[in-house]
Amino acid sequence: MTWKLSAFGSKQSIEAALAASEDESVWDATIPISGQEIDEDAEIWALESWCEKKPTTATKNAMAALFNPPAQSIKMEKLPETDWVAESQKGTQPIQSGRFYVHTPEHDPSDDPAITSFCIPAAQAFGTGQHETTAGCLAMLDTMQIRGLQVRNIVDVGTGTGLLAFAAQQLWPRARLTATDIDPVCGPAVAGNMELNGIASGSRPGMLTTLIADGMEDKLLQSRAPYDLIIANILAGPLIDMAPEFMQTLTPRGSIVLAGLLNTQAASVISAYRKAGMRLQSQLVNGDWTILWLKQRFQQ
Repeated sequence: MTWKLSAFGSKQSIEAALAASEDESVWDATIPISGQEIDEDAEIWALESWCEKKPTTATKNAMAALFNPPAQSIKMEKLPETDWVAESQKGTQPIQSGRFYVHTPEHDPSDDPAITSFCIPAAQAFGTGQHETTAGCLAMLDTMQIRGLQVRNIVDVGTGTGLLAFAAQQLWPRARLTATDIDPVCGPAVAGNMELNGIASGSRPGMLTTLIADGMEDKLLQSRAPYDLIIANILAGPLIDMAPEFMQTLTPRGSIVLAGLLNTQAASVISAYRKAGMRLQSQLVNGDWTILWLKQRFQQ
């Protein structure tokens, strides 16, 4: 990515713009976009997006339109020629979440025998563990296993780097595991990370099956259903839309872990899943992000 667009505002305005960007009729989903605090004292936040080519006027206008009222100024800058993957790996510090320790190849694994270490290079695919929502998912999965949840068939939807599927494999080593993502970039990323972390590929219990698919209608995903644990770390809008699909492939009393939603979006997501027949089991807040554990309501 050699060009960057930036808009500035309050935390609330940036969160609202991020929420608006989930609508694909408003923002091109192929253009990465994120928000971050840039001045804690002044409480100034930035909405940033990256493009391979010089952004068009239409792209700048689309970014401005994410705000209400539309942003008056969009900063555009050409980035220097840099190996951003290498640079990001240098600055990516290991994190520990629950019984998991996630590090890049530049750092050593944990020396604590009670901790499981995963080596995840900073790469194109999302999910290195550094983001609060991914770290929160690791903590939630760990809590679920500690609380005695037993599962035999797991699917990780929107797997990114495969990290959450790897964690699930460690927590429930006898379960059958499937990891899927809509982004073709994730295929080689997950394969490389599986090799790096000693995760076996296959369809038998304890092994991981990976595929690229759009939603739950894929034939392989359907054939491996029903699942007693669905993990979905994506975005609030798609999570709400996919509630009926998830319910159709979930076992009675099955569990769903949902993430990728801002705290301000949690109520809407919970409402959608309650209408679909789920009940909230646990809720974890990690920074600005919420992670949900829902279970299917028992039906006679």
